[in-house]
Amino acid sequence: MESLIFFLFLLVLGFVLGKRYESRHFASIHKREQEKLPVPVVSFDYLPEDRPVKELRLVTGSVVVSVDYYKRFLAGLRQFFGGEVASYVSLIDRARREAVLRMKESCPQADLFLNLRVETSGISRGEKKSVGGVEALAYATAVVYVDEIRP
Repeated sequence: MESLIFFLFLLVLGFVLGKRYESRHFASIHKREQEKLPVPVVSFDYLPEDRPVKELRLVTGSVVVSVDYYKRFLAGLRQFFGGEVASYVSLIDRARREAVLRMKESCPQADLFLNLRVETSGISRGEKKSVGGVEALAYATAVVYVDEIRP
């Protein structure tokens, strides 16, 4: 009986705290995305030739987001019954968006980010190969143009 109560306690705790932390993280991501919106990020490597380039450099941003107990429980149910694991979809979304933001923040003077790539991978807990977290890595070429001084 005690193990059932402990399990239910962890389940409720994982749901409440996980939901709270996830909503705060999404709010932070949204706010930072709005601040960084004017700097374009493109997934191709076209560089306009009408402006002189001061600097080109590879920039990266990475993040590891862990899976809470509640999401792990829901994913286990989905694995048993089948279907989309919606609890992991939001986890991967948060990780990708955070990685792109960290990449942008690694070069705040950039005018443009070219050839954006985002890679994700699962990190295993070791037990029955269950997912312990998700890593996302974003990388691109940061372009800094020469400041044009006009008379």
